[in-house]
Amino acid sequence: MTDSTLADSQKTSSMADDVSSHLLPVYARQEVAFARGEGAWLISETGERYLDFASGVGVNCLGHSHPHLIQALRDQLDRPLHVSNLYRIPEQEDLARRLCEASFADLAFFCNSGAEAVECAIKMARAFHHGQGRARHEILGFSGAFHGRTLAALAAAGEDGDFPPRLGGFRQTPFGDLDAARRATSERTAAILAEPVQGDGGVHAASSAFLRGLRALADDHGALLLFDEVQCGMGRTGRLFAHEDSGVVPDCMAIAKGLGGGVPIGCCLATRHAAQFMRVRTHGSTFGGNPMAMRAAHAVLDCLLAPDFLSHIRGMGLRMAQKMAMLCGEYPDILSGFRAEGLMIGLVGRAPVAALQEAAFQERLLTAPAAGNVLRLLPPLIISEEEAGEATTRLLKSCQRLRENREEKRR
Repeated sequence: MTDSTLADSQKTSSMADDVSSHLLPVYARQEVAFARGEGAWLISETGERYLDFASGVGVNCLGHSHPHLIQALRDQLDRPLHVSNLYRIPEQEDLARRLCEASFADLAFFCNSGAEAVECAIKMARAFHHGQGRARHEILGFSGAFHGRTLAALAAAGEDGDFPPRLGGFRQTPFGDLDAARRATSERTAAILAEPVQGDGGVHAASSAFLRGLRALADDHGALLLFDEVQCGMGRTGRLFAHEDSGVVPDCMAIAKGLGGGVPIGCCLATRHAAQFMRVRTHGSTFGGNPMAMRAAHAVLDCLLAPDFLSHIRGMGLRMAQKMAMLCGEYPDILSGFRAEGLMIGLVGRAPVAALQEAAFQERLLTAPAAGNVLRLLPPLIISEEEAGEATTRLLKSCQRLRENREEKRR
């Protein structure tokens, strides 16, 4: 047996002993599994407590085991979990009404993820023009965007990935550059697709002027304006939807993540005008809008729309921003600054932030990476002042750990 064959054999044997070897290896997972959660905390199988400032990448907006959400799900267990969209689903009708009343929209389509919600928006934009006999299919997006991992979502963000050729009909210009967007818009442009706050791209917020410019640009060309608020929506910035402060009204918007508080759900919200050519059999989802997901989203909305809940997020966002400013001032050799929109925070590292993320993990603080050497903090929206302070303390210790490691290497 050759050395390489022996190595392959040992590797195969090792993998056979590892249960996770049967999972497609597309994730770099930490060696920890969680048995339960309490509010902003996760407890591992070995009993260690982790402060969760990743929230399942923005999903667990009410934290873990929130009593109102848990009770809603328990109540649904005595009712149908799935019945198919071949029949009426009253919980779905009620949730669509509530979301439309709380937004610009007239109509809602429910699916299972943010990527699916974006896919629906893209199809809606193309159907809007095709239905009127116009050969317009191009979607204009922006650098740094992330819209999901379907082929269309990847193409909308300008990612080549490992799946060539890239789907046609998509182009990108620099985020925030309205002049570049104007130059790229033409008679082929079906829609403009933007995140009001880019999450995976590094927590970059679009200015109100930029969003207003995109609205005017879409109107001037007869195109639709699509917003992706999968990560920045559902209270994350201190408003129910991140675009609200700009005064801009989109034609269509994708939401997901926090909408279900941990239960998979996505939604595409739209005006009747934008959705006029989405008819029977033009789109659908087997699991989308199932009663269990609807019950979860109702519970989340109950909390988000309760008096003072959004103002709590705004207040905690300001406190976290103050703490991050102090942190960056204390460790300018580790951090060059931060960006924050409510409880959507990005710490900008002087070097790739993998080491900082690992140091935070060693301090039992869960975070999420983003592009541009950014470490994202996406805490549950229910965090307390004490938990914000505890997270800051653990970040201080993480930065000190990195500083000491660097000094040790220099010796």
